[in-house]
Formats: sequence, structure tokens, C-alpha cells
Amino acid sequence: MSQLPSMMSVIEVATPGGPEQMRLGERPVPKPGEGEVLVRVAAAGVNRPDVLQRRGAYPPPPGASDVLGLEIAGEVVLLGAGVRGLALGERVTALVPGGGYAGYAVAAAPLCLEIPEGLSVLEAAALPETYFTVWTNLFERGGCKAGDTVLIHGGTSGIGTTAIQLAVAFGARVFASAGSEAKARACERLGAVRGIDYRQEDFVEVLRRETDGRGADVILDMVAGEYVGRNLDAAAVDGRVVTIGLQGGARADLDMGLLMRKRLTLTGSTLRPRTVAQKALIADGLRTHVWPLLRAGKVRPIVFATFPLAEAAAAHRLMESSTHVGKIVLNVDSA
Repeated sequence: MSQLPSMMSVIEVATPGGPEQMRLGERPVPKPGEGEVLVRVAAAGVNRPDVLQRRGAYPPPPGASDVLGLEIAGEVVLLGAGVRGLALGERVTALVPGGGYAGYAVAAAPLCLEIPEGLSVLEAAALPETYFTVWTNLFERGGCKAGDTVLIHGGTSGIGTTAIQLAVAFGARVFASAGSEAKARACERLGAVRGIDYRQEDFVEVLRRETDGRGADVILDMVAGEYVGRNLDAAAVDGRVVTIGLQGGARADLDMGLLMRKRLTLTGSTLRPRTVAQKALIADGLRTHVWPLLRAGKVRPIVFATFPLAEAAAAHRLMESSTHVGKIVLNVDSA
């Protein structure tokens, strides 16, 4: 630590509320514990959970930093006790439970992945939160496989653009909903056979028509609320519906008879509260199945906009506008 600065720039939230509550501050550089590394952060991804935490609706888990930021990319500058398989100076991207909007961040060693060749550090910072989420939910919980028909809601979000590309890469036929005709066409450019403008079209009817009444084998949903019942309508027999967000509300009315007749699986999960060991299993799956696709250029993070760390509030305003297609990233190196 003697060669590292004692203080670092961070984004602090003065009080729960709007983006105007975010400000650039200084805090001591953290120290890695056993099994952890310290990363000099070059870039940090911006995600909707960051917005929820800023509003006071998504507190960090016990022991995690209260600084926003769930994914980073940068250079390993210090190894904690017992760390194996990582070296000083190694360029990594990492999933963190918090602390990403900062000059330095502590990451669990098993949750650090090499930056795939051909990707910039800004692109690499857009990987962990999104790819961990999609892999564990769409593929592990949802069982997405070659030949499946898949419906992805929020197709132009960071999650959506990732899910479309990965599902297509693994041989699925993908439909994606989005909030405008332009966004629906953007989903198609990423590989969806049909983008659905949910403001103008009923995704249930589109799925029935386009699949000769069969429906979707897997549905990835970040809306919930009234979408839950409609997802059951849109699902195929033996379909799997995976909920990963509650933008439409946490409660829904369900036709349990329909669920039983179709033999549907309705499931969901969150990522942040899981243990390092649980997340490490997801990281292993990514290393084995997804990182080769990134290295080969078959999938790629879609970075819509970047902002200097000091302009994190502007990044959050863009996130809340929902006008972006893909990911928003903070360029910490520019701070």
C-alpha cells in the first residue's frame, strides 16, 4: 500500500433522492481482505440497481461499500492474503457488491475475469453485472438452449442487448420487446427475429402469430406486475418464465390453472445478495461458455454512452430517461 495513494475520488450520495444528490468526494483507498484484490478502476458500469440504491430503495448488503457501482474494469494493484491465480498488473473486469464509482475498489478474486482480447477497458466494464445476470437467469434458471424460442423484455437495456446476443449465439430464436419502433428495430439488428414495440403491439399476440400458437420456451422479464400474467399467456407448454426486475410492480394476479395446464415454471432471482462462492460458480460458467464467444467477437457489450466519473449524475439521468440502447459506462481514468 505504500506505493499507492492514501485517498481516492469517489461518487457519494448526499441523501437518498435524485441524481442531483450525487457528488464527487474523497475517501481512503480500501484494503483487500483475505481472498480479495485491490483494483485500480479505469471504468465502471452504470446499472439500474445503482439508480435504486441512489433513491434509497436498494441498500447494499452487509459489509459492502455504500459507494454505488457493481461492475468495474481496471488493473490489479494489490493482492490480499491467500489469493491465487491473479497477478499484480493484470487487467481484469470484476463483479463487486458496491464501491465501483471510485478510483480503487476491492473485488473478490474468484469474481475477477480477464478482459477479453479485443475489448477496450470501457467495454470490459460493461460486462460483469449484465453477463452474470443473463447467464445465471436465462441459461441456468431458464434452461435456454439451441432451438428454443425466447422472449426478452427490455430488449435494448444492458441486460436485453446481452441476452439477445447470447441467446442467438447459443442457437435460440429470439423475440424482444422494447419501447419504440426504433428500439424494436435495434433488437433485430442484434439478432432478434422480431422486435416488438410494446407501446403499439401486444407481445402475447405477436408470439402466438409468429410461432403458430406455440409461444415462447423461455421468457426473461424485468417488468413483473401485469406482465406476469401476460407472460404465462405467451409461454409455450413446459415454458420457463424468469423474473429479474420489478419495474412494473412486485405483485401480480395469476391464473394458476393456466400455469398447471401448461406445466410452466415461474422463477426469478437477484444477484447482489448471493455469496462469493455462489457468484464464483456463475463466473466459472462464463469463463467456460461465454468468454470464448467474446474473444471470438461473436458477442460484444453494446456501450451507448460514456461519462467522466465526475459526471455520474448525468449518466444516471440518461439511465432514467430510458432513451439508451445498451450500456452506460463511467470513465474513471478521466477523473
